[in-house]
Amino acid sequence: MSTQKKIANSASERLSSFQAKQVLETAKSSRRKTDNKLAVLFGAGAIVLALVGQLAYFSFGPGSITESSENPAVENSELVPDPALAESRLWTGSMNVGEATLGLELDGINAPQAVANFLALSESGFYQGVTCHRLVTDGIFVLQCGDPAGTGSGGPGYNFGPIENAPADDTYATGSLAMARVGGNGNSMGSQFFIVYQDSRIPSDNAGGYTVFGKITSGLDQLGPVVSAGVQGGASDGPPVMETLLSSIELR
Repeated sequence: MSTQKKIANSASERLSSFQAKQVLETAKSSRRKTDNKLAVLFGAGAIVLALVGQLAYFSFGPGSITESSENPAVENSELVPDPALAESRLWTGSMNVGEATLGLELDGINAPQAVANFLALSESGFYQGVTCHRLVTDGIFVLQCGDPAGTGSGGPGYNFGPIENAPADDTYATGSLAMARVGGNGNSMGSQFFIVYQDSRIPSDNAGGYTVFGKITSGLDQLGPVVSAGVQGGASDGPPVMETLLSSIELR
């Protein structure tokens, strides 16, 4: 199945500029990513140690990391796709998740930065063959995807913020597409996102809620076999028993 995406010419031109910058800065970005991971591991100290083995690095919902410090606005690096890519409009298309073909609608009006990021990564082929590494079946009901490492610790080599379009009542409706992030840090979004397959209340933390950048418009029931198969080891939060990979994404 072709992985070419149908994105407007103006968006593609800006994306080409973004990708050129990304190629030039790959080595620097990689070093920065490593340094950031070390800073998190050693700077967070006891908080991180308590988290290990319990939550994914990109965590959300009950039990996520809570930081006492404020979450200041941070200027995104040049590697982060320009919000203008979203063109302040709704995008439609489809995404293959395992055996499911899901209809999509992306909200470039209310979540331009997150939509621009998803468009850019999709067009570049970043998501091709990437696993959905986390399924939660109790309390909240989500399938989390988009980590090239498949561990919950990977990303595109950059992080971005701020949080956009988070629901005021912390209720994420069935079919919502939202960005995963580090608990307590609204500037830690990257490539990971989650699909809400059943209405879920995910409490905000000190940074706020979670960016809702779109919704599934059709095919959500096709994820039923993945959800029914459950989580490895019989847990309620962890890797799905059924391997589930992202493949073709088409947007227009």
